[in-house]
Amino acid sequence: MSNKVYDILKYCALIAFPAIITFAGVVMNSLNYAHTDIVLTIATAFVTCLGTCLGISNYNYKKSENSKK
Repeated sequence: MSNKVYDILKYCALIAFPAIITFAGVVMNSLNYAHTDIVLTIATAFVTCLGTCLGISNYNYKKSENSKK
Protein backbone atom coordinates (compact mmCIF):
# COMPACT_ATOMS: atom_id res chain seq x y z
CA MET A 1 0.00 0.00 0.00
CA SER A 2 1.45 3.38 -0.94
CA ASN A 3 1.79 6.21 1.56
CA LYS A 4 -0.83 8.26 -0.26
CA VAL A 5 -3.43 5.47 -0.09
CA TYR A 6 -2.59 4.86 3.57
CA ASP A 7 -2.92 8.56 4.41
CA ILE A 8 -6.29 8.82 2.64
CA LEU A 9 -7.66 5.70 4.36
CA LYS A 10 -6.35 6.89 7.73
CA TYR A 11 -8.06 10.26 7.27
CA CYS A 12 -11.31 8.52 6.32
CA ALA A 13 -11.16 6.07 9.24
CA LEU A 14 -10.25 8.66 11.87
CA ILE A 15 -12.14 11.76 10.76
CA ALA A 16 -14.51 11.49 7.80
CA PHE A 17 -16.37 8.21 8.46
CA PRO A 18 -17.07 8.83 12.18
CA ALA A 19 -18.39 12.31 11.34
CA ILE A 20 -20.59 10.96 8.55
CA ILE A 21 -21.89 8.14 10.74
CA THR A 22 -22.70 10.57 13.55
CA PHE A 23 -24.50 12.90 11.16
CA ALA A 24 -26.45 10.02 9.61
CA GLY A 25 -27.41 8.74 13.06
CA VAL A 26 -28.72 12.11 14.17
CA VAL A 27 -30.69 12.62 10.95
CA MET A 28 -32.15 9.09 10.97
CA ASN A 29 -33.07 9.39 14.64
CA SER A 30 -34.70 12.79 14.05
CA LEU A 31 -36.76 11.33 11.21
CA ASN A 32 -37.71 8.30 13.32
CA TYR A 33 -36.16 5.87 10.83
CA ALA A 34 -37.01 2.39 12.06
CA HIS A 35 -33.61 0.78 11.39
CA THR A 36 -31.29 3.48 12.73
CA ASP A 37 -29.63 1.17 15.26
CA ILE A 38 -28.90 -1.51 12.65
CA VAL A 39 -27.41 0.98 10.17
CA LEU A 40 -25.22 2.58 12.83
CA THR A 41 -24.05 -0.78 14.16
CA ILE A 42 -23.00 -1.95 10.69
CA ALA A 43 -21.32 1.37 9.84
CA THR A 44 -19.44 1.43 13.15
CA ALA A 45 -18.30 -2.16 12.68
CA PHE A 46 -16.98 -1.27 9.21
CA VAL A 47 -15.00 1.73 10.49
CA THR A 48 -13.63 -0.31 13.38
CA CYS A 49 -12.51 -3.03 10.97
CA LEU A 50 -10.88 -0.45 8.69
CA GLY A 51 -9.07 1.14 11.63
CA THR A 52 -7.83 -2.25 12.80
CA CYS A 53 -6.55 -3.17 9.34
CA LEU A 54 -4.74 0.17 9.09
CA GLY A 55 -3.24 -0.32 12.54
CA ILE A 56 -1.94 -3.75 11.58
CA SER A 57 -0.54 -2.34 8.35
CA ASN A 58 1.21 0.44 10.26
CA TYR A 59 2.63 -2.03 12.79
CA ASN A 60 3.98 -4.29 10.06
CA TYR A 61 5.49 -1.34 8.21
CA LYS A 62 7.27 -0.06 11.31
CA LYS A 63 8.41 -3.57 12.16
CA SER A 64 9.94 -4.03 8.69
CA GLU A 65 11.57 -0.55 8.85
CA ASN A 66 13.18 -1.37 12.20
CA SER A 67 14.52 -4.69 10.93
CA LYS A 68 16.19 -2.92 7.98
CA LYS A 69 18.23 -0.72 10.33
